[in-house]
Amino acid sequence: MKRLLTVMVLLLVAAGFLYAGGQQEAEDGGYEWQPTKPINLIVPWGAGGSTDRSARVTADIVADELGVEIVVVNQAGASGSVGTKGALDAPRDGYTWTAGAVKDLGVYKLQGLLDTTLDDWHLYLNVAMPAVVSVHPDTPYEDFGELLDAFKNSDERIKVATAGVNSAGHTAIEMIKSYTGINYSHVTYDGGNPAVVATVGGETDVVPQLSVEQVDMIKAGKLRPLAVLADAPLDIAGYDKTVPSIKEWIPDFKTAPIYFGIFVPKGVPAKVTNTLDTIWEEVVMESDKLRDWAANNAVVFDPAYGETAVEKSFPMVQIDAWLKHESGDTVMSPKELGIPKP
Repeated sequence: MKRLLTVMVLLLVAAGFLYAGGQQEAEDGGYEWQPTKPINLIVPWGAGGSTDRSARVTADIVADELGVEIVVVNQAGASGSVGTKGALDAPRDGYTWTAGAVKDLGVYKLQGLLDTTLDDWHLYLNVAMPAVVSVHPDTPYEDFGELLDAFKNSDERIKVATAGVNSAGHTAIEMIKSYTGINYSHVTYDGGNPAVVATVGGETDVVPQLSVEQVDMIKAGKLRPLAVLADAPLDIAGYDKTVPSIKEWIPDFKTAPIYFGIFVPKGVPAKVTNTLDTIWEEVVMESDKLRDWAANNAVVFDPAYGETAVEKSFPMVQIDAWLKHESGDTVMSPKELGIPKP
């Protein structure tokens, strides 16, 4: 018995030392997870687009905290599902992440592109982005009403550039179509940035991609923004006009913020997500660097993680899921995935 008590005391003392060491590590600014090699962040869209740009600025912030390089790898294809699958299939050791819009994760399975749902991922949001309908400045459309009339009455279908099916731009123009019955000629590109460049270059007339992908060209006068798909008008730093809400022309238009972020597959060690939770709470959610980037790129600074991230981003998942289903672009009903109609 005495021998057993002695062993127990020694174990308790040892545990005390370990606890004290852990406390000291925390006080010294250390994290529970200390990565020992670079982390791969797969961006499943082309360089220069909304996912790429927001992911890179966030990755820099997180890399500074972890003390290792986060290597951004662009792996576009199949509306973002190729790169996302790469992260899903990688070893669950915490060293492979992906990025993008939460709505995409929510509809991949619905479209038969990738067998995954939001339940398979830890979500770490950075910003919310609105879609903006813009035109080449040489077109005759001075406001969205004139463009809408042209969509309805033009002898030839107006060319609309997007980053492809499942992109924010395609969702935006399909939402407009669902309210107005317009038809258009869909021209797809390998990312939001190429779609914007195509409209600037005159290959297409209209681009409804996200604000961050258009902001530089809007400021330079190479695109004319006509409407933002949001409840409120959009002010862009460095641009002297306010972009009106689409509700000026379609009052019953329902939209929701499109949240972007970094996504980590579930099944990684708990210390990885515990560390990222702490970094998001204490660093990313307080980051002046990310806040300034958001202000300069016409997006909303609104980082979140965990259940809060799901709650913030799910309304757009609902809208997009049912929009695609009612357009015949799904292989099952959203109800089968637990996505109620908005």
